[in-house]
Amino acid sequence: MSAKKAKLPPPAAIQPMSVDIRKLSRVGSRPGFLDYLVQLWDYRQFIFYDARARVQSGTRRDRLGSAWLLLNPVFNGLTYFLIFGVLLQTSRGIENYVGYLVVGIFLFQFSSGSINEGARSIRNGKSVVQAFNFPRAALPLGANIRELLSVVPLMLGMLLIIVVLPPVEIISWKWVLIIPAVLLQSLFNLGIGMILARTIAKVNDVAHLLPFALRAWMYGSAVFYSYERFVSDPSVLAVLKLNPLFNVIDIVRNCVLYDTLPAWESWASLAVASLVALMVGFVFFWKGEETYGRD
Repeated sequence: MSAKKAKLPPPAAIQPMSVDIRKLSRVGSRPGFLDYLVQLWDYRQFIFYDARARVQSGTRRDRLGSAWLLLNPVFNGLTYFLIFGVLLQTSRGIENYVGYLVVGIFLFQFSSGSINEGARSIRNGKSVVQAFNFPRAALPLGANIRELLSVVPLMLGMLLIIVVLPPVEIISWKWVLIIPAVLLQSLFNLGIGMILARTIAKVNDVAHLLPFALRAWMYGSAVFYSYERFVSDPSVLAVLKLNPLFNVIDIVRNCVLYDTLPAWESWASLAVASLVALMVGFVFFWKGEETYGRD
């Protein structure tokens, strides 16, 4: 039989197939909240190792390298000591003002850095957001972990200054309480950073207002003065003491400088503020998942 007379096989019959469109999801759609947390957990190793690498490379161009993690708050503390402690005499009535100031400055530096980095994480990572599909909360979470890793040498330097500079403080087991206090502070920083990350991703003008808000927060948190010296109204004083930054600073000062157990009210206020900020921040950020990188 010649090739011209060869018959081609009949085409295969097309089989009908039903598709349940209810099980399909739109590409880039926001997953459920629990599914979102699971996805974020799947990225945990990348988030941690990326945060650690960025900490190690953050000051590589500087001659003093990672020493600037400690030198920045030291120079800030020296500036505030000269202006407020020496010139304005806010140190009067405060025992061990140097330690009092060092604790306030170092802990504020931690919150300021964490909130700043978290707030700008989406805007700074816009190219990554537009190029890859991943839970966007990985960016502010990674920024928070970077600052938490950076705070370890910061806290060690703070304690070293308190032990070395007179009046010398005695090391106590209460110093261990710094760890849960800083962890609660980190949760608060993360929650506020996630709220601001979504806000700045939508309205970039907020980024210009953030430094002023953080500076006002520092001035209102008794970093370099005592509330009791300037506020006599008990009701106003009670409201001021609800400030989460003041509470974490007060807890650490009690443990490190005064060798006393912090009041349970300080722990309760800090814990409630941290957990509320974290929950509100996560939900608020998750609701805007589909909008990031589209501006």
